[in-house]
Amino acid sequence: MRFVLRRLGFFVLTLWAALTLNFFIPRFMPGSPLEALRARTHGRLSTQALDQMLTSFGYKPHENWFVQYLDYLGNMVTGRWGISIGATLGAPVRTLIGQALPWTLGLVGIATVVAFLAGSLIGTVAGWRRGGKLDSVLPPVFVVTSSLPYFWVGLLLILVFSVWTNGFLPSDFNYDTDLLPEWSLPFAANVLKHAVLPGATIVITSVGGWVLTMRNNMVTTLAEDYVRMGRAKGLSNRKIMIDYAARNAMLPNLSGFAMSIGFVISGAILVEYVFNYPGLGYLLYNAVQNSDYPLMQALFMLFTVAVLLAVLICDFVIAWLDPRARVKA
Repeated sequence: MRFVLRRLGFFVLTLWAALTLNFFIPRFMPGSPLEALRARTHGRLSTQALDQMLTSFGYKPHENWFVQYLDYLGNMVTGRWGISIGATLGAPVRTLIGQALPWTLGLVGIATVVAFLAGSLIGTVAGWRRGGKLDSVLPPVFVVTSSLPYFWVGLLLILVFSVWTNGFLPSDFNYDTDLLPEWSLPFAANVLKHAVLPGATIVITSVGGWVLTMRNNMVTTLAEDYVRMGRAKGLSNRKIMIDYAARNAMLPNLSGFAMSIGFVISGAILVEYVFNYPGLGYLLYNAVQNSDYPLMQALFMLFTVAVLLAVLICDFVIAWLDPRARVKA
């Protein structure tokens, strides 16, 4: 019970600190919504008219910051996230996020899970056969792939599989513009086809980290006494590798995976930008470009809550799987 209360207290404190930073950081950024709106209207409206427009959208630039902060905290908790004052002027923030969220969860979420599972499996085999041919080839290869920039890999895949092959795979958007969204196999197939290149970009650039981490964890775990005991009992290599070594080597990876799952909701911003994919990452990019405070704050809040919840759940899972974690906490 003490472990649970400490973790929940840490979650609440961290969430409050993150929300406070979320309020102040956009206001210290260069530019302002007023300047962005003036540029968008090409200076045809007076400052007073622009102020009235911003106030009608729920942004009150001349109100006391402390009052704004209290209103902001209340709105974040109750889900009253306001109206977009950026390129999507007048659209409810909740509507914009609701439209983009499924695409990010589908693309980045599945790609992250695939990269974690594939990386953990490859790392397990490489660590088990340390010093062999597989172990001598894989680490250098995945060190290179994990250091490649998202945008470079994305552009390379577009060049090879879209430009050089005359559009074999789509290079942008989430489905063909001449299709109507509907629950049908042709539409689902088209969505999957559009997700191949951005999904492959995420997997290629992230799988290396999981391989190297799992491989190193396996090498360390194989030196433990309980693994030697398993060998002394005459257990099969497969049972020792999976039940004794991989099961324990996986525990440190769970924290990193929890953070990766939490970051899924933020989307791979560069990937979505390169492929013009309408997810939350691309939505955040446009919000920053247009000084859209309500949209920025709602997105940052969602990203923070997602990461903190994922880490909190991971702490509980690790404590359940490994009683030693409860004692250390």
